[in-house]
This record gives sequence, structure tokens and C-alpha cells, in this order.
Amino acid sequence: MVTLKGGTRPPWVGLGAAVWLQIAAGNAYNFPLYSHALKSVLGFNQHQLTMLGVANDIGENVGILPGIFCNKFPPWVVLALGAFACFFGYGVLWLAVSRTVESLPYWLLWVALCIATNSSAWFSTAVLVTNMRNFPLSRGTVAGILKGYGGLSAAVYTEIYSVLLHNSSSKLLLFLALGVPMLCFLMMYFVRPCTPASGDDSAEHGHFLFTEAASVVLGLYLLTTTILGNMLSLSAPIRYTFLVIMVLLLMAPLAIPVKMTFYPSDRRKLGTLGLQVGSSDHLVQGENNADKTEPLLTPSSSVSELGGFHKSDSVSDVDMLLAEGEGAVKKKRRPRRGDDFNFSEALVKADFWLLFLVYFVGVGSGVTVLNNLAQIGIAQGVQDTTILLSLFSFCNFVGRLGGGAVSEHFVRSKTIPRTVWMTCTQVVMIFTYLLFASALDGTLHAATALLGICYGVQFSIMVPTASELFGLKHFGIIFNFMSLGNPLGAFLFSGLLAGYMYDIEAAKQHVTSCLGPSCFRLTFLVLASICGMGTILSIVLTKRIKPVYQMLYAGGSFRLPQSSNH
Repeated sequence: MVTLKGGTRPPWVGLGAAVWLQIAAGNAYNFPLYSHALKSVLGFNQHQLTMLGVANDIGENVGILPGIFCNKFPPWVVLALGAFACFFGYGVLWLAVSRTVESLPYWLLWVALCIATNSSAWFSTAVLVTNMRNFPLSRGTVAGILKGYGGLSAAVYTEIYSVLLHNSSSKLLLFLALGVPMLCFLMMYFVRPCTPASGDDSAEHGHFLFTEAASVVLGLYLLTTTILGNMLSLSAPIRYTFLVIMVLLLMAPLAIPVKMTFYPSDRRKLGTLGLQVGSSDHLVQGENNADKTEPLLTPSSSVSELGGFHKSDSVSDVDMLLAEGEGAVKKKRRPRRGDDFNFSEALVKADFWLLFLVYFVGVGSGVTVLNNLAQIGIAQGVQDTTILLSLFSFCNFVGRLGGGAVSEHFVRSKTIPRTVWMTCTQVVMIFTYLLFASALDGTLHAATALLGICYGVQFSIMVPTASELFGLKHFGIIFNFMSLGNPLGAFLFSGLLAGYMYDIEAAKQHVTSCLGPSCFRLTFLVLASICGMGTILSIVLTKRIKPVYQMLYAGGSFRLPQSSNH
């Protein structure tokens, strides 16, 4: 059992440190910044460069191993392994691009890129799992904040690349090989399992609002400075000032533990959750006293609606009790939705695969547009696609942050399952893809903004939903398996569908860069149809898990049925 750090400040210190580590986890977004150097310096063709892009996506999203490790080792071990992966992977790429070592084989660079970007999976798994366990009563909010900062990391690295590193690909790779691991080693001490507060702390809501507001200000700031940097010729002192302000805004979440130091709250009003780390057992929000005990499930209308849900997961309870009384069997039941599942138990559940498919459709179709956004803009007559990419990134951040906050509000006040918002956004995505396909004048930027928001929502909804249905004990590996929907969707929808259709249209025009709405029209129509199927699956999933949410959030407080001993 991992020792829990006591006190009210450590979870907030950990969240503030996690913001920086989540930015570090966005190192995989830098591929477009140095890919041209790989092509020109090393003489790769477009196909070889595309395959390196595949290595980038695979490394970033395959996190099964970090998921397993986060259950067996403390967070600092997981973070340290990610730091070493970052150092060795980007170090090899720097040796090649800087010509420090000549003629490194292509396969070695492919593997090195996989290892380098896999550091993202180690970083994000450590901070997400730890903070979800430290704030088990605010999972949606925490997921939205961390995923939101992850969405801003691309803009943060772009600012560093242009101002501090003077648009040098070799300097960027050296920064990723040395700077990111150093940041990780500085911050990993603060990301630790803590004893979460169980009392109704009115200040906690204010702290989360402050952190969300700080991230929104940072997002608006990065969007504004990016646009100004592309429209105006700014002097070096101004650009360095922009960079310093960005760093200060990134430090904003750390103001919360500083404030708690100088203005401590009355601890007598707060309780703690006496949990074994990683467990979802006995998460009951206390009234005024942490020592007060109450049954985890009290008779209510929501419980009565769970009859079919419970019966579907167990054999006759009467027969089992009789067999136990006669000594024929030992008491051991299969977990029910809301309990702590291990990975093999979750794998055979219909809800697991429904959630995976809904997430796969949402992020898989969204990442297809993201990967081809520059070509989509050029095809529709937009020569400078920088603003288009910045708009998508900012709206992606808004979707991640807003999805977590909105779902948290409605799940507590109305016990509405979080997946309702995946359904709503995928309906909007159908409309958005049809808007892209129509290629009407003046709609490209609006469609890009809408898609960015809907794409971001998928991330911040999947994360807490997986933890609520299958528990926190093995959340790391379950969440990382769900994340495979991203590279799988990119391969199927972007690599095979969009790329193939684009090449066909370009061949018809006898050019290398396709122009006109026909370049992606069929792709958008297919994506709209796929999101239609995703919407149906999401409705089915929402209907299935509605009784679970009525149980978990009955009365506006987070409750879990007693976990099985398995």
C-alpha cells in the first residue's frame, strides 16, 4: 500500500505541478515543428516522413505499460521512466538532425521517435491517475482541467520554439531531450497520492473555478499572441515579454496552495477519506463530521431502479447465500458497474466496448480533420493556415475544459450521465462535417471552431466516465486502452480514407496539391455517417448507464456500492 500524504494543501500542490507535467506530456505535438528538418537534413521522402508520423502517434497513445506500472509503483517512478524515455528518444533524434552522428539507420530513428513520444503516455498517466484519486469527488472537473492544459501544450511549445529557440529544429530536439526531463525531475516530488478531503469544503469549488479561469486566460493569451506574431513584426524584447507572461500564467494554479498556507481553512470542518490508494471503496461525502458513518446505499427510488442492472451481473443471490452458509463456496461476487474492476473483468463488459466505440468515433473522425487541416484550408483557398490551426487548438482546449465542468455540474445536480454530452457533440459533429463538405463561403472557420470544441469534449468525458463505471483501482490501464481509439481512428479515417481520396482527386486534376471542395467532400460525408452511428451507440450507452449514475450521485453526493473482493 502506498503511503498517503495527509493535509489539505498537498493535493493542490500536486495539481499545480501536474499542470506543468501535462504541458511536458504534450511533447508529441511538436512533430510538425521539426518534421521538415528530418526530411531536408536526412533526405527522407514523403512516405518515410508519413511513417515517422505514425511512430509519433503510436508512441503518444500506447500507454498500456504505464497503466500497469501506475498500480504497482508510486507516481515518481512512472514519471522518471517517462523522463528517461524522453531523454533517450529525443536525444537520438537530435544526434541525427544536428549531424553529430552521421548515417543513423531509418529504423533506429523510427524506434527512437516511438520511445520519445511514449514519454507522453507515462507523464499523462501518472498525473491523471494520481489527481483523479486525490480528488475522487470532482473527477470531471479534474479531467477537464488537466486535459485542457494538455490541449494548450502545442501553443506553449510553439511559443518556446519561435521565441527562445529561434525556429531551430535541432535546438528544439535538444530542449525536448534535456529540458523536459529536467522539468519532470523538478516536479515529480510534488505529484503524490494524498488523503482527499471528504467534507463539504466550500473553498474547493472556488479553487477549481480559479484554476479553470487561469487556464482560460492562458488559452486566450496564447491565441492572441499567436495571431499577433503572425500579423505583426514584433521586436525581440516584446516577444520575450510574451514568453515571461506565459510562464507566469502557467504558475497560476500554484497560487492556491500558497493562499492555503497564509490563510488556512478551519480543519475541524473538513474530513478525509480514509482510503487505500487506488481504491474507489467507500467514497461517501460526509455531512459535517468525517468520523460519522452511514450506509453506502440507503433505500431510495434510484436504488429500486437498479434491479435489472444488479440482476444482470449476478447469479441468484439467494442460491449464493445458501451455498455460502453450507460452506460450499467462499463469498466472492463479480463486480458491478461502479465497483473496482480489473482490466480483464472490464474487458468482457458491453459498457466498456460501447464507451470505446463512441470515443473512437468522436476522436477518430476529429483527428482526421486535425491531421489534414492545412490541406483542407488550402483546398478551400486559404493560403495561410496558421490561424486555422490556432483556432482549432483553442476551441479544442475550450471543449476539454468545458466538457469536464459542464458534465460535473449536471451529473451532480440532475444525475445526468456524462455520455449525454458525447451524444450532443457527435450530433453537432454530423452538422459540422456536412458544413465542411458544402464548402460554403465563410463557413470554414466556423466549422473548424465547432469541430475543435466537440473534439475536445470527447477527451474530458471519456476519462471520468471510465473511472465511474469501472473504478479507480485499475483506472490507469483502462483509460489507456480507451485512448487507443485515437491512433486507430487516425490510421483508418485519416491514413486510409482521407489520404486515399485526396490522392485520387489530385490525380484527376494532374497536380500534387488538390484544390476545390471535391478534395475532401466524400471524406466528410463518410465521417458524418460514422458520427451518425456513433450517436446511436452513445444513446444506447447513456440509457444503459443512467441507473448507475442515479446510484452514484443520489442526493448530489458521490456514492459507490461496496466493492467486491476480487
